[in-house]
Amino acid sequence: MPVDGAAGGVGVVVIGNGPVGQTTALLLARRGVPVALLDARPARDLTGSRSICQQRDVLDVWDGVGAGRRVAAEGVTWTTARTFHRDRELFALTLGGRGRSAFPPFVNLSQARTEQILDERVAASPLIDVRWDHRVTGLDQDADGVTVTCDGGRSLRAPHAVLCAGAHGGPLRAALGVEFTGHSFDDRFLICDIRADLPGWATERRFYFDPAWNPGRQVLIHPCPGGTYRIDWQVPADFDLAAEEASGALDARVRAIVGDRPHEVVWRSVYRFQSRVASRMRVGRVLLAGDCAHLMAPFGARGLNSGVADAENAAWKLAFVLNGWAGEGLLESYHAERHAAALENLAVTTATMDFLVPHTDEQRRHRRDVLARAADDPDARALVDSGRLYEPFWYVDSPLTTPDPHRPFAGRPPRGATPPPGPGVLLPDVPVRAGGATRLRELARDGFLLLVAGDGDPVPVTAADSGGVPVRTHRISEIDATGELAATLAVRSGEIWMVRPDAHIAAVLPNPDRTRLVRALRRALGDPEPTEPARKGDDDGVLPARR
Repeated sequence: MPVDGAAGGVGVVVIGNGPVGQTTALLLARRGVPVALLDARPARDLTGSRSICQQRDVLDVWDGVGAGRRVAAEGVTWTTARTFHRDRELFALTLGGRGRSAFPPFVNLSQARTEQILDERVAASPLIDVRWDHRVTGLDQDADGVTVTCDGGRSLRAPHAVLCAGAHGGPLRAALGVEFTGHSFDDRFLICDIRADLPGWATERRFYFDPAWNPGRQVLIHPCPGGTYRIDWQVPADFDLAAEEASGALDARVRAIVGDRPHEVVWRSVYRFQSRVASRMRVGRVLLAGDCAHLMAPFGARGLNSGVADAENAAWKLAFVLNGWAGEGLLESYHAERHAAALENLAVTTATMDFLVPHTDEQRRHRRDVLARAADDPDARALVDSGRLYEPFWYVDSPLTTPDPHRPFAGRPPRGATPPPGPGVLLPDVPVRAGGATRLRELARDGFLLLVAGDGDPVPVTAADSGGVPVRTHRISEIDATGELAATLAVRSGEIWMVRPDAHIAAVLPNPDRTRLVRALRRALGDPEPTEPARKGDDDGVLPARR
């Protein structure tokens, strides 16, 4: 059996060449890690829109590998989400956020086109070896690495592997001993890409409860590039797409929305959604990411976006471990953080599906009552659940995060809002001036970043303190020409803000000495033990985080 990718060659084998696998490979290569990117298919499948909603922080991740601005420029930007009950608008949510991101809240672009843009970046990287027609049949681990066996007697050897095989990764997941508990929803959803001229609909998402053209069920409409709209109808469990097309009922269904105007059905499919989470997202040297690790209903656009967050979390941690900068604790934190994120996403989407497709008489009564009152009652309006849109997960309970009693996490913010900056929260983006960097997030994606508030001398951090990890220090006053950064973070004089390579805030330390600073850094690297004895009275300020 020929073995490729021995020690000194491939650093990580990424299994699955979809957006999550592509992102994982690109982020690893950006950190100097050679990658073999495998896929069972003979070539890319570019049919259908599939996952279309790319959230601003995902675009920011892709911007770090040269793809974010391309996706944003080609996609349709929308900032308003409208929700209707029958023919009456209940509310319109205008999306915002803290700071001043370089990207809009959401951009709609077909998964197929997104994959093409990512493919261009993959092809430009000398560290990524793409191998189509490589169906993985086995993952064998030992103390030194992983042997990835493919059909045809081929195999690769690497220190680590990331399984991004999507919803079809069940056999490999099972071989790792990972359970995938959850359930499937009985109702189905008809999805069509429609090309039509719909004036006034091109920059907003529309969600309809119980419209006349789909009584008792829902319809979701998203704008896409090229005058195309993605329309999702909730349909009965026994829905027959072929029969509906043959009878002309599909054309009538479309015309009920677009009116008597020219239109073209570009693509159509029927889905049955599942809610499932892997019991483990790390098994030894193998990490699970994307749909292979979690499946959820799409209302809220939490599938692909959370998969990209998996990829970013996995990539920086694997690169740090391969560089010898961190060990077992950092690798295990991938499961701790991303499994918690998957459970959060599952809870949010399950609550949405309970409202969209109630299972009990009590749930049905609740839905009828809420929708009947929502047009005139703000309290009822807040209970209408048409899908809480994706937001980055808050690592407030992570073993890597040092809590700050002065900045406690107050729980999940209102929909459309972001939590105040603090430990565990994604760093807001604002303009800065620091060398060639013009945005704060640009500073935060290479090694660790220390932001110092006040005019005192920064506490020195040596390579010995960090285990060799790059640590850069900037005084906020020197990079914040307008004061916007200080205002966005609500900094206090003497604080040091420690930011991880994925731009999440690891700690906010008020007037720390070197011992406390190094302790927080080692904790953020998966080593919670202090490198020096704590002083008498020294306090980490650890409080239980609140969800």
